[in-house]
Amino acid sequence: MKKIAFFSIAMLVSSSIFAGTEHYLLRDGNHVHHLKITEINKEYTVSADIDFEANANEKDKPACSATISGEAKAEKDKLVLKKHSESEATYCELTIRVSETGAKVEQSKDCDNFAAGICHFSSDDKELVKIK
Repeated sequence: MKKIAFFSIAMLVSSSIFAGTEHYLLRDGNHVHHLKITEINKEYTVSADIDFEANANEKDKPACSATISGEAKAEKDKLVLKKHSESEATYCELTIRVSETGAKVEQSKDCDNFAAGICHFSSDDKELVKIK
């Protein structure tokens, strides 16, 4: 019984050494961006969700929300999430540049299939703040 308990604890500790999740958040008026990056053994999973309500300069625009997630590839100084649209023959590509204090997100033009109206995944060169 002691061996099983020790083995279970060892597995928990060893897996947490190679795993980590970071959350990033940006509130820009009535626009909220949330980004979650999980790293397990040098493999990355990214989840980006947005909730937008119209700001003063976007009167009469409907509220919207969207989510995109999947495996991301680590490149030199960025993560790239490429997600295929189920309704179109296009891909949404998010480029995520992470710093010590936050992250910036850029999106390809084909992400409109995932986020319509005033919604967009791009942080517009603003930094999502890392939540500690």
